[in-house]
Amino acid sequence: MTSTLQQTASSKLGFTPKKTMMVAQALYEGVKTPSGTSGVITYMRTDSLNLAHEALSAVRGVIESRFGKKYLPDEPKVYTKKAKGAQEAHEAIRPTMLQFTPEVAASFLKPDEIKLYRLIYERFMACQMNDAVFEQQSIIFSGKENEYRASGRKLIFDGFYALTGAEDKDKLLPSLKEGEGAEIQKIKQEQHFTEPPARYSEAALIKKLESEGIGRPSTYAPTIATLSNRTYVTIEKKQIIPTEMAFTVTEILEKNFANIVNVSFTANMEEKLDEVAEGQNDWQKLLSDFYFPFLEQVEEGKEKIISLKVAKPLGHACPKCGEELLLRSGRFGEFIACSGFPKCKYTEQVEGDKEDKEQSSSESTHEICDKCGKEMVLKSGRNGQFLACSGYPECKNTKSINIEEKTSETPCPECGGKISLKNSRRGPFWGCENYPKCKFISKFEPTTIK
Repeated sequence: MTSTLQQTASSKLGFTPKKTMMVAQALYEGVKTPSGTSGVITYMRTDSLNLAHEALSAVRGVIESRFGKKYLPDEPKVYTKKAKGAQEAHEAIRPTMLQFTPEVAASFLKPDEIKLYRLIYERFMACQMNDAVFEQQSIIFSGKENEYRASGRKLIFDGFYALTGAEDKDKLLPSLKEGEGAEIQKIKQEQHFTEPPARYSEAALIKKLESEGIGRPSTYAPTIATLSNRTYVTIEKKQIIPTEMAFTVTEILEKNFANIVNVSFTANMEEKLDEVAEGQNDWQKLLSDFYFPFLEQVEEGKEKIISLKVAKPLGHACPKCGEELLLRSGRFGEFIACSGFPKCKYTEQVEGDKEDKEQSSSESTHEICDKCGKEMVLKSGRNGQFLACSGYPECKNTKSINIEEKTSETPCPECGGKISLKNSRRGPFWGCENYPKCKFISKFEPTTIK
């Protein structure tokens, strides 16, 4: 269904929910196939797991002919939706033509389209195949003072893994008999500390919204896109990180609209609207019960809520026009601006931010400027990193960093392979030639390796 499609595409393909829905829309509306332009998946905005009988009969025939009877259940598998407020108006998302396999589709679809189509096609096939069977293994080693346990598992029957591939490798234990002796080779002691819960990823947030009954299949992607577009959150390494603006706005809304800004409000409203659709509730009464109290809250808020745009006077004069300087908040944090804006557009950074920015934008290299003798520092520009004289602006000497054909004499500390200098948007770095098997990387320091 929509939510699990977005979650799986995010974790397996690295697609944002918005991108997933755009690609799915193209697959639904129509793409090139051997028989002409046609929609190759069913409707992609659904919270239903129902499957048409014709589709089940067709996929069972394909499974039996391709994999054999042992992979086919005696009866078709039926899945139900357990989340709150499921409407189930459509089928689950599935391919419309089983003969249009991912192998055939590869010649007709764009790279992103084939990735998502393969995900949908294989999930549909796998959901009607027999489960994989594992043997759980456990050995207890008894000593004079302590007991040690070793656990593992072995794949006995691959089931639907025959199609999708097994992601979990077997962890096989040695064949031992009860009472047999074993020698301890090494004991490794590790200490673990309690860590805070991980931040939400886009996939995890969609799962949470669905479990709370918030939103519908068509609203998951726009919700996350809106948060990002309005700079309430940033997404770094697949984690959703709230900005300072988000905390400020949330605090104001919770204080003044507590009955609306809570988890249960949206879910309850969705439930009431479903009752209207089923003829169990009067829509006019529902709207009036909500709207008029809400209107009063908005009017009160106009007087009580302090605008986020209100600035704090600093008591200093603008060096350009003489008007008073103000401390303002923007999408990138606090800054100082002239109260005469827009006639005077003077701005400056807050001192603490300026120092932090300067420290992060230049790093010591212990290399000497050949013009003035001062130290060169590593800086970042629009074209990547470069060396610049620390005596700027008196000395404007710069040097480009040539990363071509540089190989370290020191072997990789992890696998022993060669380390070469590579480039990225964040600047040059040392990387192992055996990537991705070996993922060793090291920060580039201009003077450490000749």
